[in-house]
Amino acid sequence: MKPAHPNSKNRGFLYHLHPPLVSQNVLKFTHTWGLGGSALVLVLMQIVTGVLLLFVYSPTPEAAYPSIIALQQDVLFGKLIRNLHHWGGNFLVFIVFFHMLRVFFTGAYNNIRKVNWWIGLGLFLCVLISNFTGYLLPLDQLSYWAITICTGMFEYIPLIGTVIQKIIIGGTEIGKATLSNFFAIHVALVPMCLAILMPFHFWQIRKAKGVICPVPPPNSPDDAGVQKVKSVPHLVSREAVMALVIIAILFLLSVLFNAPLADKANPGLSPNPTKAPWYFSGLQELLQHFHPLIAVFVIPFFTVLSLICLPYLKFEKAAGGLWFLSKKGRRMGFVSAAIALVIAPVLIVLDEYIINISVLLPGVPAVVADGVIPVVLLMFFMMGFYKIMKNKFVASREEGVQAVFIFLLVCFVVLTITGVWFRGAGMALTWPWNLK
Repeated sequence: MKPAHPNSKNRGFLYHLHPPLVSQNVLKFTHTWGLGGSALVLVLMQIVTGVLLLFVYSPTPEAAYPSIIALQQDVLFGKLIRNLHHWGGNFLVFIVFFHMLRVFFTGAYNNIRKVNWWIGLGLFLCVLISNFTGYLLPLDQLSYWAITICTGMFEYIPLIGTVIQKIIIGGTEIGKATLSNFFAIHVALVPMCLAILMPFHFWQIRKAKGVICPVPPPNSPDDAGVQKVKSVPHLVSREAVMALVIIAILFLLSVLFNAPLADKANPGLSPNPTKAPWYFSGLQELLQHFHPLIAVFVIPFFTVLSLICLPYLKFEKAAGGLWFLSKKGRRMGFVSAAIALVIAPVLIVLDEYIINISVLLPGVPAVVADGVIPVVLLMFFMMGFYKIMKNKFVASREEGVQAVFIFLLVCFVVLTITGVWFRGAGMALTWPWNLK
């Protein structure tokens, strides 16, 4: 048995976040991107700025909006603190999302790492809930109606949707109970979940011996299998530099761009268009093309289920931390993304102006015409796409699945961009420069 470090019993928790020695290959920026550490920095920034905001913010319908105005106009650096908190939350969504993509595209979710994949999904959900609940707190027109749109989507979930909606908003409409619920979730429940999940996440990384990365052939110039360096200072110094870069970018964004704040919420005056927060815009855009039951329940449910079951996908050969599994997988990924960038906008335009299945099939129930039929057609298309890509590139099962994932991911990104920048009054398609 290998003897323990002589001072290991006297070391603190921070020591155990890293192994004493790490491979030089792990230190390469191309393998890690520093996204996990960046997410931690942003979470800490959110905690610090959030605590400062609590000294001024008042979570009541009468005082919420005035307290935000007072914060921005009367409190020294109040506007900067709010900007840091707002952009930090949005930036955190991007960072965690790209971190999960890195894990997916390097195959770092199988075997011993599958538990950490599930923990990562939980952390991403916490980040989304934190942004969603915090979005309402200013109680301006923008946040009030965006949350109204999002909570209204729960009605389309079969059997339990209405019950969930009433629990979340504390009644039948957004009011005092809603603000209290969102405030409690935002400042207590989500931070508590993060405090529980994040240490487990870091511990699982430590348990899996750090970031997975390619293993070079023995005796090759890049062979780092036996080249170990101390975590301090080699790894820690890189993490410190990345943290400073993230903080600098966040401050720059906060100085140049103010967090949005519209007029005080008016339940009797709905803005046109009324849009969900950008991270739910893709879901709102799906509502423009599918029956609500399909857009709000079926597609999200099977997406989440697929992500949960992903670690059980058996590899024909070890991924070894290679990006896109192989060079062939990388080419397939680029082709899939290019096809999606063409097909998705074309289908959006066709569905908006030309194709209307309900009109083509009069008398057919809407859930069938706008839901079942499009989904069945999409499933046949994706099965054909998988077979064609797999045969064309003589690819493995994993490379074929990855190509399908990239196609769907790019399609969803196109839907999100369309919902944010190409939907105007009445949610009609328009050019970004025509938006008010």
